[in-house]
Amino acid sequence: MMEQYKGAALGELSPHVFAVADVAYRAMINEGKSNSILVSGESGAGKTETTKMLMRYFAHLGGRFGVEGRTVEQQVLESNPVLEAFGNVKTVQNNNSSRFGKFVEIQFDKNGRISGAAIRTYLLERSRVCQISVPERNYHCFYLLCAAPPEDIEKYKLGSPKTFHYLNQSNCYELNGVNDAHEYLATRRAMEIVGINEEEQEAIFRVVAAILHLGNINFAKGKEIDSSVIKDEKSRFHLNMTAELLRCDAQSLEDALIKRVMVTPEEIITRTLDPENAIASRDALAKTIYSRLFDWLVEKINISIGQDPNSKSIIGVLDIYGFESFKCNSFEQFCINFTNEKLQQHFNQHVFKMEQEEYTKEEIDWSYIEFVDNQDVLDLIEKKPGGIIALLDEACMFPKSTHETFAQKLYQTFKNHQRFIKPKLSRTNFTISHYAGEVTYQADQFLDKNKDYVVAEHQALLTASKCSFVVGLFPPLPEESSKSSKFSSIGARLKLQLQSLMETLSATEPHYIRCVKPNNVLKPAIFENSNIIQQLRCGGVLEAIRISCAGYPTKRTFYEFLNRFGVLAPEVLEGKRILDKKGLKGYQIRKAKVFLRAGQMAELDARRAEVLGNAARTIQRQIRTYIARMEFISLRKAAIQTQSHWRGKMARKRYQQLRQEGAALKIQKNFRRYSARKSHLTVLSSAIKLQTGLRAMTARNEFRLRKKTKAAIIIQANWRYHQAYSYYKSLQKAAIVSQCGWRCRVARRELRMLKMAARETGALKEAKDKLEKRVEELTWRLQLEKRLRTDLEEAKARETTKLQEALHAMQVQVEEANSMIIKEREAARKAIEEAPPVIKETPVIIQDTQRVESLTAEVERLKVLLQSETQIAEETKQAYAVERAKNGELNRKLEDAEKKVDQLQDSVQRLEEKLTNLQSENQVMRQQALPISPKGKVLSARPKTTIIQRTPENGNVQNGEIRKPSDSIVAVPNSREATEAEEKPQKSLNEKQQAPRTSRACLVKGRAQANAAAQQALIAHWQIIVKCIDNYLKIMRANHVSGAFKYNEMGSLFLLFTWLTLFNIVTIRVPPFLVCKLFTQIFSFINVQLFNSLLLRRECCSFSNGEYLKAGLAELEQWCHDATEEFVGLAWDEMKHIRQAVGFLVIHQKPKKTLKEITNDLCPVLSIQQLYRISTMYWDDKYGTHSVSTDCMNLNSSTKGQLENRFFAVVDALYHCAIPAYTFVTLI
Repeated sequence: MMEQYKGAALGELSPHVFAVADVAYRAMINEGKSNSILVSGESGAGKTETTKMLMRYFAHLGGRFGVEGRTVEQQVLESNPVLEAFGNVKTVQNNNSSRFGKFVEIQFDKNGRISGAAIRTYLLERSRVCQISVPERNYHCFYLLCAAPPEDIEKYKLGSPKTFHYLNQSNCYELNGVNDAHEYLATRRAMEIVGINEEEQEAIFRVVAAILHLGNINFAKGKEIDSSVIKDEKSRFHLNMTAELLRCDAQSLEDALIKRVMVTPEEIITRTLDPENAIASRDALAKTIYSRLFDWLVEKINISIGQDPNSKSIIGVLDIYGFESFKCNSFEQFCINFTNEKLQQHFNQHVFKMEQEEYTKEEIDWSYIEFVDNQDVLDLIEKKPGGIIALLDEACMFPKSTHETFAQKLYQTFKNHQRFIKPKLSRTNFTISHYAGEVTYQADQFLDKNKDYVVAEHQALLTASKCSFVVGLFPPLPEESSKSSKFSSIGARLKLQLQSLMETLSATEPHYIRCVKPNNVLKPAIFENSNIIQQLRCGGVLEAIRISCAGYPTKRTFYEFLNRFGVLAPEVLEGKRILDKKGLKGYQIRKAKVFLRAGQMAELDARRAEVLGNAARTIQRQIRTYIARMEFISLRKAAIQTQSHWRGKMARKRYQQLRQEGAALKIQKNFRRYSARKSHLTVLSSAIKLQTGLRAMTARNEFRLRKKTKAAIIIQANWRYHQAYSYYKSLQKAAIVSQCGWRCRVARRELRMLKMAARETGALKEAKDKLEKRVEELTWRLQLEKRLRTDLEEAKARETTKLQEALHAMQVQVEEANSMIIKEREAARKAIEEAPPVIKETPVIIQDTQRVESLTAEVERLKVLLQSETQIAEETKQAYAVERAKNGELNRKLEDAEKKVDQLQDSVQRLEEKLTNLQSENQVMRQQALPISPKGKVLSARPKTTIIQRTPENGNVQNGEIRKPSDSIVAVPNSREATEAEEKPQKSLNEKQQAPRTSRACLVKGRAQANAAAQQALIAHWQIIVKCIDNYLKIMRANHVSGAFKYNEMGSLFLLFTWLTLFNIVTIRVPPFLVCKLFTQIFSFINVQLFNSLLLRRECCSFSNGEYLKAGLAELEQWCHDATEEFVGLAWDEMKHIRQAVGFLVIHQKPKKTLKEITNDLCPVLSIQQLYRISTMYWDDKYGTHSVSTDCMNLNSSTKGQLENRFFAVVDALYHCAIPAYTFVTLI
């Protein structure tokens, strides 16, 4: 549509704002003179929308690219939604009423392209920030911010508009057809386009939110007279929020609202305001902040768009509020109507005065036309001195002036003025007769609203803000300005702005657009005639029509007139002759133009249209004739070509038919020969195939008979196998059902016992303390007995040593005596042989006899001594046997005491474990109501880990995939904790390794030396056992810390049992108690780790993984069966959690299973929470089946929070293997 009006002369097309804009643009381009378009009308008549259409048209005609790729025209257009958000409101007459005047200067370069723009605003209605009436709204930005995204609402601590005092004074919070949330985002985008960055946007809306919080600060009377304080905690909250958003001190803000500082030559006086004045101070601060924020936005938009200092021509678009007359008219309506009076005077001067001046210049025969001039109204308002604005400023400068004294001053000054009327029954109201009618004003708030100043305390508060944006809104005042006593008012400032505006408009060629509001219900296709006539009268349109009818409203230059109406008389070149020929009388031809009275131009246009219509019909007739002839010629030519083509085609078709007949004869002859030969060959081939088939059929029948016989045998064998296998399976299923029922009964009994034990925790604690004291006492007695036994054995050893030494000395003496006797006998024998003759024989014999007697006496004495020593040795042996018996008795007592100590230690350990379990279950019961996080939490304060979760890097292997520790629900202990946990059983084994050596040292002393070899063999065998367990624990530590094993779950399980098999081979002579205890702990460890992995990893909780685990458990069960119950014991029962979980994974038709069947038959050991976890994480990667039914899942979900059970099966970082001390004594 814009292209349609581009370049069209005014009047050629239907009236439109684009036509006015195009005329202004062409006049600026052709004449090089600035133009302006004044859009006026009543509130709600469409002035703002008309202004936006004009700006879009100018942007279409003269757009160019600006900085950062944003076009200047786009920035100009996007400034409208920004200014509307902060300057438009909903009023009674309009849902988007502008509460400020706006004059947009669009600058153009010499090529007609937009080179810059500037926006000037006039008289923002500040009072609306604090006060609105029903059913109006405050400025749009407040409602847009309340509909912002949740993060912004939370940031600014906002809520519904109903909760803010500045918004809930009216019950209107939303506009029909307007989405405030979408408008908020659109406003943010528009602010970004016009050059307001993200940080500045945040600061702007932070200030807007601060104004809303500021309005909710209420005051109450203080303890002193005429003092006020913050009313309640709610007001204190809004005070703190306002201070936080403005980045200032909360106490300083409170002082600025309720205190005033008066500086006198003698002292500085601080005065506290009463609640009413404090509220007025609060509202004044809100109005000041909002006014400064609006001025900053306008200045920022102007800086972003930029102005062209080299521009020679502009087009100004004025969008200013229309004439207003309400039941209650205050200072705002007075200023608005004063502005409209100035614009009406400009319209009168341009339309009426300049029109008559042109008549005089062209020497038209006419009589002077009277029109209503509003200069007297302007003098009444703005005359200085003596005008209403001057008297208002004078009253504002006197502190004791009131609205009543101001009204009386007006009555006295203008009592004889024809435009000023004093109402009869009012002391403060006055009426002014404007050009559009009489308007009665209430002077109650004229003095307060006219004052244009910022409270010093407010200025100081906001200047000290930590936010640079807020400080920029309130720059410090210059010294000369602060020291000056010159008074500043809104009215005086408005006069200066209007004077500057009139000067700008006078320097341009004006164009007027009058907007008319068709109805007051804001609906389309409804026209209220009386209301429209009143608007036309108030806008001066009727007066302009009257003057135009009295004069010559239509005028054209000679060139334009001849160019347009020359078709009426082509043979006549002069305009006068054209008019005379057509019989027109209401015209005059003067120096440069042709002047026509009202209606003459329409008559000429009608005749021109008639001539042009006749000419058009003639042209159309000739064109239709030409087109028909051309169509006939083309059809005739086409017919000739078609006939020629078809004749040739028929000849070619006949020739082709003759050729086909000759070829058909040849084909038939050859085909008959071919058919006969083919028939013969077919019969021959069929005979051969028939013979071959008969032979093959006979062979196949024989083969089939043999195959059926063999298959029957196989089927019989398989059927017998199937029957036996089915009978076995039924027995197995019945056994499993019986076992499950019994285990359920045992589990429920254990649960009741545990609950009873939980209530007896205090008694168990006391029993534990008593047992600990008893253990300490028995330990002390045992140590005392050990010391006594050691001292007794040492004394006996010393006495035995002394007796053995004495016996050894006596034996040496006896041997020496025997050797001496033998020597003497040898000497006697030699002496007899060498004796002299008989004479000398008698003395020798006598001497020998004496010596023999003496030696015999010595021998007897020695025999007596030997007998006494032998008797002493026997007595010593007897005493040693007695002491040995006593020592054996003491050893038996010592062994009994050690057994009792071990039994007490086992009892204490069981009580500690039971107490720990009860505490853990109590903790689970307390935390059961809390929902389990999808990322999981650590269920035990003690570190836990599983074999199937380990990796070379961090000890985690989960189904072959490496994951970070944060992805696991069960916390993996660090290397230091794991090492300490693994060193506990190693340290225990080392201590146990020393125990049999001490017992052996006590016992071997009283045993024979012949048992030393057997004892050494037992010690060596025990050391081999301990070394094997030590190596196994080192491998487990290496697996946990350094990740030496790089295989999946079942691989680690098989390697573990490979070590167990080696351990079994090495420890053939190990007591079954130790073996059972070890396997029970290991099976419990495997059960917990595998079961926790199913609960934590969804890829592990699948059908194929269940089959994989089932196969491994079957091999493990076979291994336990081969190892016999003597060494394995009840260790296989420790795998009940993982066995039932795997059985649930691999069963078919899960949706058909009820919760009762699952909990009672399939998985009686598992809790409702564990079943719910497995059911939700289960996925069938093999057959694509589903988990349990939805009803079962819902029942799970509803009951899992009511039952007390564990979610995970927990286990210590490494199992504890408690081995009584007497076991090692038994081994020795």
